[in-house]
Amino acid sequence: MRIAFFDSGVGGLTVLREALKLLPRENYIYYADALNAPYGTKSKDEVRLIVKKAVEFLNARGIKALVVACNTATSIAIDDLRASFKFPVIGMEPAVKPAVEKNNGHGKRVLVVATPLTLREEKFHNLVSRVDTQHIVDYLPMPELVLFAEKMIFDGEEVSDYIREQLSAFDLKNYGTLVLGCTHFPYFRKVFESIIPPGMDIIDGNYSTVRHMKNVLENNGLLDGKGCGDIEFFVSSRPADEETVRKFKKLLETN
Repeated sequence: MRIAFFDSGVGGLTVLREALKLLPRENYIYYADALNAPYGTKSKDEVRLIVKKAVEFLNARGIKALVVACNTATSIAIDDLRASFKFPVIGMEPAVKPAVEKNNGHGKRVLVVATPLTLREEKFHNLVSRVDTQHIVDYLPMPELVLFAEKMIFDGEEVSDYIREQLSAFDLKNYGTLVLGCTHFPYFRKVFESIIPPGMDIIDGNYSTVRHMKNVLENNGLLDGKGCGDIEFFVSSRPADEETVRKFKKLLETN
């Protein structure tokens, strides 16, 4: 049985890449819901319905666990999915806690960038309220980055101009950490690094999510180590065509 990774598009590949490094002897399914992307600008009800339908498709394929490799889908649908399906469901969480722990007491703030829907959700605000006791967290929606990623545009003047313009509202010398709160955003790490001040670091939640996934699978006796890192790719309930598979594999190798 395979471990499924689900996202609205190519963003979840940044999480799957970490899984392939940590658990190379498992087999995987990657489901990109490209026909319904982006999620971050949709209503909660739309996202909840879309995600449930996609996971029902994956459930029919006999998966042993699901990683919702999308911060927006996690914030909206994770509780419903856990109540509806018997296999373990692992979600994403913006890396706010480690960012706050690193910057507390050092006079630096934390900036979280994510989709508008992730940043509006109660789940995100509860996380910030729980860990940000010194009130050092700010946040910024950057929905256009998802669109750039889905078009395979990861650098260039258009991207850098957009990021620079969005960040211009903040005095970045006051910030110690930038949190990438969307799985699409690690594709733009180099562009962010070229814009933010020296000494300001960038983190995401991908590795910690995969470590958590490994622990959950071990605790449930679901790691067999008999696979070879084989991946089945699907795009909105259909097997991915050869061109899309090549594109996805290239992203796994280069980002």
